[in-house]
Amino acid sequence: MTDAIAGKALDPKRVLAASSAAADHSEGMSYLETVPRRLVTLYLPLAIIVVVLMFPFYWMALTSIKPDEQLLALDRFNPFWTWTPTFKHIEKLLFETNYPLWLWNTMMVATFATILSILASVLAAYAIVRLRYKGSQWVGASIFLAYLVPPSILFIPLSTMISAYGLFDTPLALILVYPTILVPFSTWLLMGYFKTIPFELEECALIDGASRWQILTKIVLPLAVPGLISAFIFCFTLCWNEFIYALTFISSSEYKTVPVAIVNEFVDGDIYRWGSLMAGALVGSLPLVILYAFFVEHYVSAMTGAVKE
Repeated sequence: MTDAIAGKALDPKRVLAASSAAADHSEGMSYLETVPRRLVTLYLPLAIIVVVLMFPFYWMALTSIKPDEQLLALDRFNPFWTWTPTFKHIEKLLFETNYPLWLWNTMMVATFATILSILASVLAAYAIVRLRYKGSQWVGASIFLAYLVPPSILFIPLSTMISAYGLFDTPLALILVYPTILVPFSTWLLMGYFKTIPFELEECALIDGASRWQILTKIVLPLAVPGLISAFIFCFTLCWNEFIYALTFISSSEYKTVPVAIVNEFVDGDIYRWGSLMAGALVGSLPLVILYAFFVEHYVSAMTGAVKE
């Protein structure tokens, strides 16, 4: 019996298969062991991606600190560097225009529209995913299909409604209109994240006598914080950068948001004040950069969970 077990353990075929599997595994990861292969397969693609992604920010920062005579005379000055930086454009932007007011308008509209959209999306996603009824999946698909409708088509009927209610040229118009493009995607995102929460927790709470509202506020939402953060970042970013609705519904300079204001105020016919334009775009993008820097891990995890579903 012992000899049979030993013979079986030392079976040449099994030993050869095990050794070949180990060799295949080691060979599969060997491309990372040599420096030339790491340079070609890892570092070079990463460097290209970083350069492509960071170049627009570098160009904005460089243009905003270039003197006026270097912005157009590219044949006489280096277009990718300057030895005489100036903060004249940024100073003029912050102290000689209404840019701080435009920045405040953008922040206010984005915050209120995002909060309103998140509240609606949470209730819609919970009703579709956790309340089991016939046709819930069709309702969820219909809500997501609404996100695919281009805003350039919707702003015509929406402008009629805004004018009828007397909200034209007010920040409230944007706060009420933006959820039409925010709620569908946020609902789909939260639906995917809510599905990852075990149903057993909800069933136990129902047995203990908890209401649906208590389950939502005390069980589901605390477990779905990464998903809520991801939806908040998406909504806030879209509100911050939105252009068509802000251009259509706002005409007064004191109510404009940053994307519309810098284009309207710093372009005079065919004359583009590139220094102020790039300075406004750079300063306007900093709040979003800070927001992503703090919550990027939650954003990626929530997006991954939603895509899996």
